[in-house]
Amino acid sequence: MKKTEIQMTLKKGADEGARSVPSPVIPPKRAKANPNHSQPDSGTYAFPTQTAPMFVRKMRNAAVGTGCDIRLKVAVAGDPQPALYWYHNDDLLNMDNQEYGGLWIRDCKPSDAGLYTCIANNCLGEARSSAVLAVLDLGEGRSNKDILMCILVILKP
Repeated sequence: MKKTEIQMTLKKGADEGARSVPSPVIPPKRAKANPNHSQPDSGTYAFPTQTAPMFVRKMRNAAVGTGCDIRLKVAVAGDPQPALYWYHNDDLLNMDNQEYGGLWIRDCKPSDAGLYTCIANNCLGEARSSAVLAVLDLGEGRSNKDILMCILVILKP
């Protein structure tokens, strides 16, 4: 292996007539933000803004075959966090064992078809989102074309 040695000497003030290239300005380090310590502003304290419920993601129309599972989903914003109430054809649903923002309908039957509504409510107001669920009998008596036509009619915006 070949080694090359380079030697440089820097002299301060050597060639006074030569112009020196200014060094780039390096900004000072910024203090790290401490999440437990807030910066005081001009003597005023801003309280978090409370907001009425608003659907960020609304429920969508859907079609499902008998015996299948489906989850109707919504996403809601609001402060304080809105309570969600789910209705099927104007009947309040029991929401035990359900996650916030979703409604699971298991082993769908024709009686599960209809209008589903989610109402988001907090102390500042309420918002609603609704969708139609169609439950299709995918039995042997129907052709794929008939089933597809039913789905397209139901999901048409």
